[in-house]
Amino acid sequence: MKSTDKFTDKAEVYAKYRPNYPDEYIEYLITKAKLNEECMIADIGSGTGILSRQFIERGFTVIGVEPNDDMRTVAEQSLKRFSRFISIKATAENTTINNNSLDLVTVAQAFHWFNKKKFRLECQRILKQDGKVALVWNSRDGSSDLNKESAEVCQKYCPNFKGFSGGIEETPDVYQQFFKDGKYDYKNFRNDLQIDFNGFLGRYLSASYSPKKIDKEYTPFIAALSNLFEKYSENGKIVIQNNTRSYLGKV
Repeated sequence: MKSTDKFTDKAEVYAKYRPNYPDEYIEYLITKAKLNEECMIADIGSGTGILSRQFIERGFTVIGVEPNDDMRTVAEQSLKRFSRFISIKATAENTTINNNSLDLVTVAQAFHWFNKKKFRLECQRILKQDGKVALVWNSRDGSSDLNKESAEVCQKYCPNFKGFSGGIEETPDVYQQFFKDGKYDYKNFRNDLQIDFNGFLGRYLSASYSPKKIDKEYTPFIAALSNLFEKYSENGKIVIQNNTRSYLGKV
């Protein structure tokens, strides 16, 4: 299966259960990238528009680049009332955006799907001279017992599971190779998720690796997650310890 097809049939659950990024993170990007309302942002691999919305609501124009039809359609429906959202069906490696036209490129939860060398060249083409790229993930805190046990569940019942966030956090050299002269600004923002049972299941079912209802692993996967919720929840809520990891720099 092509990486661009991995979220087909998952768009609605993704939009409903994936978390936002901390306001502190958005303000950090605005400050570090020296953005004003005249600036142009492209959200590459924009999915259902979660990060795009957070910039649009602050008055920025955002080009959402998303190859998956299901994900892009959900974004277009939820953001259609905003004239500052421009939706493009294209890939990270061939965005079709004009040369030297962008002040910031954002990539949320998606960089691990890209051809890194081709995407780097594309960013060099579409960014202005001082433009920057922001790579960001909402990532589970690996020191949490809940997250350790849920990873074991995913390992057991999700054949395509390679680790949370595609396992990219295990290879930090990727960022040194991607950013200009190996230099980038790394920030970590706490972003714990307090959610109910449906939210807990939905967060895992929105993952590219999670089984679908037609898969034989689906029922035992749900049962194992239900047991985890029972074990770690209090008063119908569970806290997933989560960090927002950001890498910002020139390419």
